[in-house]
Amino acid sequence: MKNMQQFGTFLKHYIRKYPFSILCFVCVWVLSLTPFFPETPLDDVAFIDKWTHLVMYGGSCLVLWIEYHRSHSKPNYRRLMLWAWLMPSLMSGLLELLQTYCTSTRSGEWLDFLANTTGVTLAAIIGLCLHRAIPCRDDG
Repeated sequence: MKNMQQFGTFLKHYIRKYPFSILCFVCVWVLSLTPFFPETPLDDVAFIDKWTHLVMYGGSCLVLWIEYHRSHSKPNYRRLMLWAWLMPSLMSGLLELLQTYCTSTRSGEWLDFLANTTGVTLAAIIGLCLHRAIPCRDDG
């Protein structure tokens, strides 16, 4: 019972600190695994799906960087690179594999993975610049 209470406290802590990041990453999972392909006028744009991947992952990770900056007084760059760069990149690879092996209407692609990782990397660069340009909140 105590472990469940600790887990509940753990979840509340992260939901309170990172609500929009969690929402963004849930949306990424749903959009990546849903067998729904609406037709749009942008379907004729070259590599539109790759641009979508880049923006989806870059935007989600940028939200994560901003929420981290908002809720911490001093950045821990090692932790940031693990949770805001490496883990989203690995998650992207996992989702591409799930699309290939666990869905019948989706396919994983190396170029999607590259676009996802590029978005995550651009968000990290922008996030690092934001951390240097904007002072962290004062705990005092």
